[in-house]
Amino acid sequence: MLNHIHPWRSLLRKSLNLCPIASLVFTKHSASAAKLHDESADASIRDDAGHQILIGLRNFGASKFLSGHHFRTLASVLNPHQVDQILLSLEVDNSDSALVFFDLFRNEYEFRHSRVSFFIVSHVFARKGQFKESRLVLEQMVDEEGSGSAASLCELLCNSFRDWDLNNAVWDMLALAYSRSEMVHDALFVLAKMKVLHLQVSIATCNSLLYNLRHTDMMWDIYDEIKGNGIQQNKYTNPILIDGLCRQSKLQDAVTFLRETKGKEFSPSVVSVNALISGFCKMGSVDVAKSFFCMMLKYGLLPDVYSYNIPLHWLCVACSMEVALEFTNDMEKHGVEPDTVTYNILVNGFRILCLMSGAWKVVQTMLLNGLNPDLVTYTILICGHCQTGNIEETFKLKEKMLSQGLKLNIVTYTVLLSSLCKSGRIHEAVLLFHEMEYIGLKPDLLTYSVLIRCLCKLGAVGVAILLYEDMCSNRIYPNSFVCSAIISGLCEKGAISEARMYFDALTKSDVAEEIVLYNIMIDRYAKLGNIGEAVQLYKQIIEKGISPTIVTFNSLIYGFCKKRKLAEAAQLLDTIKLYGLIPTSVTYTTLMNGYCEEGDMHGMFCMLHEMKAKSIEPTQITYTVVVKGLCKKGRLHESVRLLNDMYAEGLFPDQITYNTVIQCFCKAHDLQKAFQLHDQMLQHSLQPSPVTYNVLINGLCVYGNLKVADRLLVTLQGQSIRLTKVAYTTIIKAHCAKGDVHNALVFFHQMVERGFEVSIRDYSSVINRLCKRNLIAEAKFFFCMMLAHGISPDQDICLVMLNAFHRSGDPISASEIFAMMIKCG
Repeated sequence: MLNHIHPWRSLLRKSLNLCPIASLVFTKHSASAAKLHDESADASIRDDAGHQILIGLRNFGASKFLSGHHFRTLASVLNPHQVDQILLSLEVDNSDSALVFFDLFRNEYEFRHSRVSFFIVSHVFARKGQFKESRLVLEQMVDEEGSGSAASLCELLCNSFRDWDLNNAVWDMLALAYSRSEMVHDALFVLAKMKVLHLQVSIATCNSLLYNLRHTDMMWDIYDEIKGNGIQQNKYTNPILIDGLCRQSKLQDAVTFLRETKGKEFSPSVVSVNALISGFCKMGSVDVAKSFFCMMLKYGLLPDVYSYNIPLHWLCVACSMEVALEFTNDMEKHGVEPDTVTYNILVNGFRILCLMSGAWKVVQTMLLNGLNPDLVTYTILICGHCQTGNIEETFKLKEKMLSQGLKLNIVTYTVLLSSLCKSGRIHEAVLLFHEMEYIGLKPDLLTYSVLIRCLCKLGAVGVAILLYEDMCSNRIYPNSFVCSAIISGLCEKGAISEARMYFDALTKSDVAEEIVLYNIMIDRYAKLGNIGEAVQLYKQIIEKGISPTIVTFNSLIYGFCKKRKLAEAAQLLDTIKLYGLIPTSVTYTTLMNGYCEEGDMHGMFCMLHEMKAKSIEPTQITYTVVVKGLCKKGRLHESVRLLNDMYAEGLFPDQITYNTVIQCFCKAHDLQKAFQLHDQMLQHSLQPSPVTYNVLINGLCVYGNLKVADRLLVTLQGQSIRLTKVAYTTIIKAHCAKGDVHNALVFFHQMVERGFEVSIRDYSSVINRLCKRNLIAEAKFFFCMMLAHGISPDQDICLVMLNAFHRSGDPISASEIFAMMIKCG
């Protein structure tokens, strides 16, 4: 060991001089770099750390020296300038060490290399013929430098590396790196510079640019450069052009171009025809796309599995599963074996139709043919079971995936999260979210959005805001979808002030420029009757140059109608036209409801006629408003005719519409007609709601026969029809008012037995009615029953009982009540 250390120490004593980096890179590489080493590296580096690293690499080799403690100590003091000098000293006679040194510093020490270092290493790889690695290094550099960096990089490459070996290749790969990183303008800048320097561009770079520009006419400029500069095309060039024409919806031009290539060096290929098949499928012409299989055979080409998968995908998306399965059979008849992608397409087709049994049959066929389901297969199956609400099956699939060594990706986790959220299993969703983070998967914007929106809908806005802050801290910036969920959640909780504070904070960012956020706040203010704040926000929209939508105006109209400012609401119709917007059925229905509430039938019908004149179809809600208006004016038979007219127009009245008319007939003491309307609901397969029965029972109790009301309630109980507590309290109060305590008690017990929560208000209403009829003993019975159920009396009910006992000459009971009042404070 000492024998190794002694020469190392003696070498350290030698002095090394470093010349400036500019003098190193602004010289001819093949001559000057060699000369540099001839003059001895010891004379070229004056930095002690750089000196020691060079000596160590030369004496001990890269693998041994770079893994040692001494190197780690030296590395900690190096700056980019020194690293450039070390790489330059190594790149000629010890290029392998240069590459290891560069990679180690970048990956293990997280060192940010300079542009010079990137270019040096790129040249080293190019000289070794490792062009892919050379390009990857440049891609790392351009990703760090970002868009708009081409000019400065070209200047450095031109001035500092002009005469280096394989410099043309590095220029070309720089253009390719920009193109592959989708920095097209930078790539074009490099190409323009190469043209000035008379450097040759490769077909790989041209094809990459063609691909990025294929959706524009600029692709023809690149194609002209290929032809004009004699660049040899390859088998990918024409398919990219054909795909570009298809993407630009120039399908006929694409077909013509394909035919023109026949007989040339790169005549039509399967890839080219596949591009055409894809283009026609995307335009919805699957039958035309299938006809290109004949063209393939005519050109002596054999369709591959990808050729079949393209139309198969579009058939499945169009829910044409029978045709898709026939097409798959045809594929096999022609000797093309379905692959995993084929089966995944079919599984997804059944998933779209929610036919999971069909999806599983495809999986079975897949297994029989020796193919195993992959991550995509399982993700589709999980999606399908989530759609059908079979969450337990989705988690079984998750466990099966893990047992087979498949790792769930962010898409799979997001689907699972979404399914849990939709079913209200928020606790499990949060646990799954943390599990995803624990295994190292980073949630994306969609994942956060799903969970935040769910939390807000379920009222857990505080947790949603914490998650929102976590998202921002991870540099995932929210969009209007996330922000609108939080604002809506705060509003739904009644925290309008907090919602406004959050909204005002957003106005300082670009997110608040989204009209959807303004619409939420305006709508909430309008519904709260705060039309002043709603109008203020509307003015803010106009001042910022944000275009309002019809939703904005509908909310404002609602707000003005709520405040009974119908003139201002109606004026907004003209404003809507000024913005080039078209009023919707909601616009007119809201105005009609405003007129209806004011009893202005003329105004209501004017809006209805204007609506129809503008070919805006009235909805079921529109007619419900009209029905309500007619009923308020006592025009009951007209409202019934309107119900029938709705059916004639293909609209179906809902329970609210019927309940409105039924209630009016009950008030008009026409209970026979009310029950006829109930029967009409059943004839149209419309199940009466609990409110319907509440209205009918109330009608019978107040305007009809209480015994009939009793029988109706008992009948409904026997038919297991869902009733609300109101049905019971209505009939109980009616019996109390009649003095029929026995039946009141029977129905009261039934109400308790059916699990309805009985409150002090329910007892108060019974006791009040009994006391009014001087049924003091019965009132006392209900009072005692209330205490037995653990419900404490309030002051009002105690005073009622106290007065009742005084009237009935029961001083003992009166004193007991008085003592209870004192005890309860």
